[in-house]
Amino acid sequence: MSQQENGKKISRRKVFSSAALALAAAGVAPSIAVGHSGAAGANDAINVGVIGTGRMGRSNMRAFAREDGVRIAALCDVYRPNLQLALDDLKEAEKPAPREFKDFRRLLDMKEIDVVVAATPDHWHPVNTVMACRAGKDVYVEKPVSVVVEEGRIMTEVARETGRIVGVGTQQRSGEHFQRAVEIVRGGQLGKITKVSTWNYENEYPEGIGYPADCASPADLDWDMWLGPAPKVPFNWNKFGVVDDGRWSSFRWFWDYAGGMMTDWGTHLLDIVLWAMDVRGPKHVTAWGGKYGLLDNRDTPDTMTAIWDFGKFICTYENRKCSRHSADNRGYGIIFHGSEASLFVDRSGYSLEPELETIGKETRPRMVPATSRGSKQHQTHVKAYLECIKTRKRFVSDIEDGHLASATPHLANVAMRLGRTLQYDPDKERFVGDSEANAMLRRQYRAPWTLS
Repeated sequence: MSQQENGKKISRRKVFSSAALALAAAGVAPSIAVGHSGAAGANDAINVGVIGTGRMGRSNMRAFAREDGVRIAALCDVYRPNLQLALDDLKEAEKPAPREFKDFRRLLDMKEIDVVVAATPDHWHPVNTVMACRAGKDVYVEKPVSVVVEEGRIMTEVARETGRIVGVGTQQRSGEHFQRAVEIVRGGQLGKITKVSTWNYENEYPEGIGYPADCASPADLDWDMWLGPAPKVPFNWNKFGVVDDGRWSSFRWFWDYAGGMMTDWGTHLLDIVLWAMDVRGPKHVTAWGGKYGLLDNRDTPDTMTAIWDFGKFICTYENRKCSRHSADNRGYGIIFHGSEASLFVDRSGYSLEPELETIGKETRPRMVPATSRGSKQHQTHVKAYLECIKTRKRFVSDIEDGHLASATPHLANVAMRLGRTLQYDPDKERFVGDSEANAMLRRQYRAPWTLS
């Protein structure tokens, strides 16, 4: 349910036939065994159902289909053109034709489905995941896993209750260089870390995603089903987000469906911070932001700064949509600031940057390049997840990890929207003494949808 792909047509047969990366994605933390009577045997075929066949859904579908012993048995989307693109992918790759659905509940009724890939817009992730778990399916869900904190906790609890392997599409955890960066941070090589910086800088000024008027929905889209648990509103091309200008689907810039850049990219960056610093959540959070420059109809900020106080260090996140300039020409990334050295990491690699006194002059050490990026890292992530389906061990990107990585950005959004610093208890996952803020940790679902 994301967006259609544009540009030059790439052979889908070539995409599918590319060799899958053999590297196992072992996490820094040891796997935790989870016994389950329904575990797939080493030689069993794994039948996969994909809910949401937009840009990310089709990418996931192709990654799963590349692996031996995996069959894409069913596809579901409320937008027929996206479903057709996925069907064409499978046909050109000479894969068996799957069953087709517009209502994901019919896909969940298929007893032969072992794994559900939930690649719908963010506001659907909790419902898709919980219903799939209760239907006896393992789940691979895209990030952020939720729109509010309470949803991620419910998803985690249902996964544990049902014994399902629920993994999250935070594929950076399967990158060798990210794992190495986490080891360096945890190993003490940086000295005392008192601050971590994260950021995304872009420039979409002034039009952004534009300002289309509400209109009738396309005949080949079930708009009411697309909205699902979200409030009923007139159709708008930006809220739906599937457009032919090459961008990622723009539903993510509306509060009813997502959390803006804070959750769209912040989740990826903060996931690595939480992992490396071995923390569950902050003690205090404050944030500022708004729409200061873009002339489009998005709800979420075009400029934002957030600060989390974790007790032993602080972490910042900055997002700009109206200026991509940075002093060191790094448009996004993470820096762990230590007393002995700092560590920069992004998807291209990492670099250790000692304090200037230790090297005599200001120079930037060479980057240690990533051994796998983009689709290769994604493939490694999927391969590792499928192995956990067979062994019933928790995935390196377990639902608990995905929940915490999503919750931390959610907290900043709440602080920004309320305009005040908030105290938080990461163990209880509640704000301290603030009923108004706590009310924003949950959301009302439109009937008949529920997580009960």
